Amino acid sequence: QVQLVESGGGLVQAGDSLRLSCAASGRTFNSYVMGWFRQAPGKERVFVSTISWSGSRTIYADSVKGRFTISRDNAKSTVYLQMNSLKPEDTAVYYCAADTTVRVVPLPHAAMYDFWGQGTQVTVSS
Repeated sequence: QVQLVESGGGLVQAGDSLRLSCAASGRTFNSYVMGWFRQAPGKERVFVSTISWSGSRTIYADSVKGRFTISRDNAKSTVYLQMNSLKPEDTAVYYCAADTTVRVVPLPHAAMYDFWGQGTQVTVSS
């Protein structure tokens, strides 16, 4: 069983930055692919970014590429999402997820992730 707890969300203005954190339980965190997804009101949950167990491979949605950066600290069992140049369309609940299947390449598909956090709200005002 893996528990994920997100933090760092909030209300910011367009152009501001936020850093989300996701603390994970589990003794084998350093073998998990970790991902971030988001869900805007009335819309489906969509992929934002993912990172391999080593941190050497990352994937981003086109909508956040160049603005968001995913990273991880395996010693702290934590994954981060640095969000810069935020836009109103980034407003959503952001979810951290863990893919506990051993993979070399992270995958951007929600169905691959078997544990999810409770989400943290990010609101960007114009």
